Amino acid sequence: MSDAYPTDLPSWQALENHFAAELRFQNIAELFVEDEQRFTDFSLTAGDLFLDYSKNILSARTRELLIGLAHEAHVPAAIESMFAGEMLNNTEARSVLHVALRSTPSDDVASDIPGVAEIWQTLDKITAFVDGVQQGQMLGCSGRRLTNIVNIGIGGSDLGPVMASRALRPYWSPGMSFHSVSNIDGTQLIDLMELLDPEETLFVICSKTFTTQETMTNARAAANWVTERLGAAAINQHFAAASTNHEAMDVFGINPDYRFGFWDWVGGRYSIWSAVGLSLALVIGSDRFRELLAGGRRMDQHLRTAPLEENMPVMLALLGVWYNNFFGADSQAVLPYDNRLDRFPAYLQQLQMESSGKGVRRDGRAVQCKTGAIIWGEPGSNAQHSFYQLLHQGTRLAPADFILPVVSSGGSQAQQDLAIANCLAQSEALMDGYHDADSPHRIHPGNRPSNTILLQQLTPGILGQLIALYEHKVFVEGVIWGINSFDQYGVELGKRLAGDCFELLHGDSGRDAENDSTKGLLARVKHWRP
Repeated sequence: MSDAYPTDLPSWQALENHFAAELRFQNIAELFVEDEQRFTDFSLTAGDLFLDYSKNILSARTRELLIGLAHEAHVPAAIESMFAGEMLNNTEARSVLHVALRSTPSDDVASDIPGVAEIWQTLDKITAFVDGVQQGQMLGCSGRRLTNIVNIGIGGSDLGPVMASRALRPYWSPGMSFHSVSNIDGTQLIDLMELLDPEETLFVICSKTFTTQETMTNARAAANWVTERLGAAAINQHFAAASTNHEAMDVFGINPDYRFGFWDWVGGRYSIWSAVGLSLALVIGSDRFRELLAGGRRMDQHLRTAPLEENMPVMLALLGVWYNNFFGADSQAVLPYDNRLDRFPAYLQQLQMESSGKGVRRDGRAVQCKTGAIIWGEPGSNAQHSFYQLLHQGTRLAPADFILPVVSSGGSQAQQDLAIANCLAQSEALMDGYHDADSPHRIHPGNRPSNTILLQQLTPGILGQLIALYEHKVFVEGVIWGINSFDQYGVELGKRLAGDCFELLHGDSGRDAENDSTKGLLARVKHWRP
């Protein structure tokens, strides 16, 4: 990776001059008038995904300069460094190898890194376990089939399985159902207890260390419920775990055959490809889970082999840098036109904001440009009746990614055609605007940029490609900014302080809060607590 600040690179300075002289007040619609081939020139294919980025405020010269920036920031070398297993996560002294999880042995991805050789053995163990549960060979303590799968995790250990399970609802095996518990307040588990039969329920605890406060609090509450209803011995058949802490799993009572490991080079927000995806695999089946992995691998191969100007993750990253750093856009909307992707914007919130929300470079120096954008969004026409007002007539620039499946994932095709029509119309309206001299309140300024990612249908393989597409987009942005996209120290401080606040709440510390606001709030909380 480049040791230079991106702002010091000749291509960055050329982009600043280009922006000020040519693009700052450029109208997208006029670019289409000037270039009859603009759609063809500004679209590309990767695997089963098609990206139309023609509705952006950029010219061929802009793209040329952005590609130059990627070269000067050593993006191609950084891509190869990741697949080679080099220590890209330098602050935690780790490789970054979620790409290895979806590789095949013949790909030879970082084969000399400890743990990589165990990937396929673990995947085979997951396959055998999933097949055993789905085929009724591994039963609950009363001899009944385990059909209710409950994922207990938080962060990536929750967002990944939840997002993918909803996206792939049509692929759930007959009789299987997916549920999740993540938040520490306990309400999700209480609600599930009213719905589920413990004799048919399998909990999957996802915690690398088996110490995550939220996850283990919920896991112990679930264990108490199972024990009260079925006896303590039932833990052995009603709990599985994705973790590396065998001592803690021994104490909890996790059956050794129900344990699935992963490695320290698997970050939480990249863990859906690992044993953290066990609950998803239990619901959709092992074959479908492997299709998801194969989809991620297909995007990996595209990233490694496609020229930068034809490389979809790289182009999305360069557009992100373009709007973030030159137009000053603080946020980006993600707008899927399939309700099965309702948790995809939330998944990308963690992926992008936890990865790119950094103010310090890899070398310890402060950054000198804005880094991560705020990611937000909702599905399709729901969003049109919610926040599109700001997108169309507001004063803030918020580039949008429209994600559009062509074939319905479960509803009628006639209804999906309406979704398609709405998606295309919204992207067109954002670009063209609407002008009414007699009614200023009806004016849409237009010139609002967007991408459209087109896919034929939401299948496991295509979902894998879509997830990996955004993973690599985030990585390339981080390379250009010079940040480490793979640590998350910003998450840790609040966790540590929460322990102090818990002691203060229960009066166990023998001291008062140091902050007067916290002291006052705790006093009010204590007054209101039952």
